Order: sequence, then structure tokens, then C-alpha cells
Amino acid sequence: MSRSARRITATVLASGALLAAAALPATADGRDHGQNRPAQRSAVVLGEIQYESPGRDNGSNRSLNAEWVTVTNTGRRAVNLRGWTLTDESRRTYEFDLRLPGRSSVRVHTGVGRDSRHDVYQNRRHYVWDSKDTATLRDRRGHRVDSESWGRHRDGGHNNGGHHRGGGDNR
Repeated sequence: MSRSARRITATVLASGALLAAAALPATADGRDHGQNRPAQRSAVVLGEIQYESPGRDNGSNRSLNAEWVTVTNTGRRAVNLRGWTLTDESRRTYEFDLRLPGRSSVRVHTGVGRDSRHDVYQNRRHYVWDSKDTATLRDRRGHRVDSESWGRHRDGGHNNGGHHRGGGDNR
């Protein structure tokens, strides 16, 4: 084969490789091109949820604080949750102002209380989490990080048979 024939063959092969690379799906490089940021799962997730406080819903602060949502950092590094939000279907929103250490959790209670490392309070005077609801966790940019639904939602319209929902169900 002549030198010019080899050059032409090499050029054709290189062009074919470029065309094949261009035909790959946009997400093959691991990026979410719609957001122009890496497509990765957050180490912060919703955990156990106690919706509709147990016992009689009498509206007392104790009863309000008996409903809660757990937010867990499954990673090794601390995550700054300042500006992150937790919202229900009625758009009642709690905004975080804390740093969550690695491999730890914080419980977000509905009622009034004094924030600590493991418990924070929405300081509300009315219940938030209904028997049919969705909890949505968003980062400070408004991107959905995690959500959990119960009641009529992803479980085919059935209630989960109780008020306590673990983090692994209905994902």
C-alpha cells in the first residue's frame, strides 16, 4: 500500500472514531448536561419519617414534636445544609441552618423546641405531615436531593398500615 493510501485510510478511520464518539449518549460522560454539573447522588438522604404523631392529635407541642423527618448524611464528610429545604406537598417549607457531620442524622420536628446536634424544630403550631404526603429535600440551589412519599402515592393507593415509615420504603 502506498504512503498516500495509508494516510487516506488513517484519516477515514480517525473520522469514523470521531463520529462514533459523537453518537454516544450525552450522559455517557457522567454529566447531567441539562444542569451542566456532575450527575451524582447526594450523601444526604431522607431517613425514617414519623408522620401523623402517634396517639391523639390534640395540637399540643408534645404531639406536634412527635411527628418528624430524619435527614441522614451517609457520607464520611460533613455537609453544610445551610439554605437546604424540607417541604411537604402543601409547600410548607423548613429551611436548614446547620452543618451535618458525616455518618450522622438530624430529626426535623414539627413543633417548637431548642435545636441541638440531633434534633431541630420547625417552630410550627400546626401539623405538617399527613397520612398521604411527600417529603422533599432540596439543596440550596433548589435541586431535588431526595423525596419520600407515603399513603396514596407510590404504593398503589394504600396506606402503609401505620404512622412510621422507614427510609428504605417507597423509593
